[in-house]
Amino acid sequence: MDISALLEEIKASPYVESDIAVPHCGVVRFNSKLKAGDKLSGPRGQWKELLGTLLADIERERCLKNIYAREKGELVSINYELAGKFVEAGAEIMHVRHFMSRNEVLQTLLRHSLFLFNAPEKAKYYFVPNIDVKVKNTGAQSVSVHDGMELFIISRMKRETTLRYTGPDGVIYAVYFDAEHHVAPGQPLIGVCPPAQLGQIEDVFMRVQTEWPED
Repeated sequence: MDISALLEEIKASPYVESDIAVPHCGVVRFNSKLKAGDKLSGPRGQWKELLGTLLADIERERCLKNIYAREKGELVSINYELAGKFVEAGAEIMHVRHFMSRNEVLQTLLRHSLFLFNAPEKAKYYFVPNIDVKVKNTGAQSVSVHDGMELFIISRMKRETTLRYTGPDGVIYAVYFDAEHHVAPGQPLIGVCPPAQLGQIEDVFMRVQTEWPED
């Protein structure tokens, strides 16, 4: 993976486009103050306690539910033909464009450039004790891994088994799991970086930190 080329590709189109859908069936009413091209704000505050821009509401059996923007962005279009009408769950009512944040760019680069070792089953995952101590004391990037290395403990249904790493040799550059929560099968546990690519990743990440607009 040419991570520099990937960054240039992201810079050429730094947006994520998505549709806003209703969570359940009901009658839709749009925020009359909104129009295409308006800027949207996402949840704010230390705990995201301040809601984003009010987009619409949906009423079912006299129960009203507001629909708010989930992230900062731009309102591209509104499906006005649904205004005041009964719609089914999942009906798309708006199209929005989100400018990628600095952290989202970094995470995209990581997921495309690292080797992702995925969870084989739904369970809680922990590093084996000697690795866990090293991660907590000196950070994940101080841990080198190799194929067949005993790396994780899988905790599921009150049983624990070990899991060996399978993949290329390298260092753990990113950790994607939280020992307090279950990980779904197929979701990444760690991202491993080959030693030869470490310098390139660091260089590109420094470019993102200095060149990408503030979040």
